[in-house]
Amino acid sequence: MDICFATNNKHKVEEVASLLPPSFRLLTLKEIGCMDELPEERDTLEGNSLQKAEYVFNKFGIPCISDDTGLEVNALNGRPGVYSARYAGPDADSPSNIQKLLQALGDTENRAARFRTIITFITPDVVRQFEGTVEGCITHSLSGLSGFGYDPVFMPEGHDVTFAEMTSDEKNAISHRGRAVRKLVDYLKSQENSLISS
Repeated sequence: MDICFATNNKHKVEEVASLLPPSFRLLTLKEIGCMDELPEERDTLEGNSLQKAEYVFNKFGIPCISDDTGLEVNALNGRPGVYSARYAGPDADSPSNIQKLLQALGDTENRAARFRTIITFITPDVVRQFEGTVEGCITHSLSGLSGFGYDPVFMPEGHDVTFAEMTSDEKNAISHRGRAVRKLVDYLKSQENSLISS
């Protein structure tokens, strides 16, 4: 069964593909001929993830998975949340997003935060969503060179290093996306026979 992962991030595709049974083949947007900018116009992670999956499924007629991720900071009432990628503006990059976050928090003692990922899976017969969350806190300064996004200022609960100081394997073992992906993979394995035959 071919499934499109609504991303051109090869690392994401490889991560999920490595966990799937051989009967599932993951394809990128490029591989199905989709060069479109996917819509992300909803105000929740669940909404954006669903919107992207529906767009690809409806236009290309192929089962699809998509994800949306946000950083939710308690002291900022859950912001940046669904706007994490463009927190500092529509053309913002990670350094400017991090700078705005650290400025917004200032010397606030309550730095509790969580990363949350929602993965949507859609076929002609199924629409399912899977959530992965990791609790942690925002550090006062950047630390580490690995990862991407807010990784240099996010320290997961039970650890004394940021995501950016971990190897990709260490991060994937506990990360929000890793947890959501494992729920998706467990579902696909449990439904393998019915999905392949439908």
